[in-house]
Amino acid sequence: MALMTEKLRAIMALDPERTQIDFEGVDYSWRRIADNVRAIEAALDAMGLPQDARVGIMLRNRPGHVAAIAAVLSTDRCLVTLNPILPDARLFADVEGLGLPAVIADATDLARPGLAEALARAGSAVIEIGPRLEGARVIEGQVRTAMQTSPGVAIEMLTSGTTGTPKRVPLSRAAFDASFRGFAKYERGKSFDDPPRLATGCTMVVNPLTHIGGIYGCIGALMAGRKIALLERFSVDAWVATVRRHRPAVASAVPSAVRMLLDADVDPADLSSLKSLISGTAPLAPDLVDAFYARYGIPICSNYGATEFAGAVAGWTIDDFHRHWAEKRGAVGRVHANMEARVVDPDSGAELPPGTEGLLELKGGQLGNGMEWLRTTDRAILDADRFLFIKGRADNAIIRGGFKVHPDDVAAVLGDHPAIREAAVVGVPDERLGAVPAAAIILKEGATAPQDDDLKAWLKERLIAYQVPVHIRIVDDFPRTPSMKPSAPGLRALFAGEG
Repeated sequence: MALMTEKLRAIMALDPERTQIDFEGVDYSWRRIADNVRAIEAALDAMGLPQDARVGIMLRNRPGHVAAIAAVLSTDRCLVTLNPILPDARLFADVEGLGLPAVIADATDLARPGLAEALARAGSAVIEIGPRLEGARVIEGQVRTAMQTSPGVAIEMLTSGTTGTPKRVPLSRAAFDASFRGFAKYERGKSFDDPPRLATGCTMVVNPLTHIGGIYGCIGALMAGRKIALLERFSVDAWVATVRRHRPAVASAVPSAVRMLLDADVDPADLSSLKSLISGTAPLAPDLVDAFYARYGIPICSNYGATEFAGAVAGWTIDDFHRHWAEKRGAVGRVHANMEARVVDPDSGAELPPGTEGLLELKGGQLGNGMEWLRTTDRAILDADRFLFIKGRADNAIIRGGFKVHPDDVAAVLGDHPAIREAAVVGVPDERLGAVPAAAIILKEGATAPQDDDLKAWLKERLIAYQVPVHIRIVDDFPRTPSMKPSAPGLRALFAGEG
């Protein structure tokens, strides 16, 4: 049994009357959570689902879904994440293709026309949960498909699909245990191996539970016995109201949310409890960190991870930020002590000296690959102090007439333009050159839109000619993944027909 499983079981019994979840201003106790967990467990047991059985959950940021996560993981079954915000055709195809023994969803999604038929075709048993811990009931109690198991796997996590079609990554219980051990360095004087106990403070869970950042934060808070302030989705008003209500020392916000907070000119008094922000999921511009710190005196401690890593493998601590940000500006933080990292030549595979750009490789127990070196697709620099600088992705390079263009490099320069709040760059087909860069930009509040020719002239002063986007479009917002990253397929669709 994984330590994560043991902790989830033990923590629920410590103080049943204590509040564990705040959702939309309503408090929910451990007793209500545990009652729902037991109801879901009983339904799964009655279906004959053994340990390691694959159970799908249509995850939304609601209390009932937190109970469903706890019920599946605390019984050593495998949680298969389903994303209910997908369009009907894609969601139904996903459900049918997986053919899961059982699926858990709340009434909101089970009422969608066509979903019941898709579940029937998949042969899945179905459990309906109350979104606000109203209980659980069996809609279809018979498993009508082959009993599928994933031995040792805690979660089959659906990736965000930032650069293409989402896929599922198996994350083992052992990988999560190793990941939470590495993350413990952010909590002074605490160890993942400490006996289960209830903690003070509050964890804000804002990222979608369908994303690794959301479910990781949720599971971590449950195991720590720390109250969860659960937001169904990010908005400036809801986020600020939650900070005002709970006065957390640390809160999370993805880079696009940080920009929105700055643009909204939030009153510093509303954020006075915060000692830091944690930000991940997407590249964080150093200028954004500086601007937020200048206005609020709050460090933004970014981290670096991926679904495949079962969480973060590098990050900033508050102490590191105060001591090293000036000299390490732009780093994603220091590689965790339980991880090994190196940078290699992409062609020869030879390890490169500190301070040299190449492809990042990682080794560690949370990677679940037998302690072999894992080559990422990220261009990186690792310095002698183990601070990691991510320079962009190697696998989304645009080959323009034989020249390689890295979209992140172009987006970073666009972000320096005084009128531009945020930029995203993708490659689009071109009959003559194969592919060319195209940029979508979001303007700062009140900024005058630059003329296309003027912006390209400005870019030519800062980029090589072949890096300058051929197509530029001003948008109110980007197509985004559930984790609020710009979606490459969605961005390419904006430029369809312009090749």
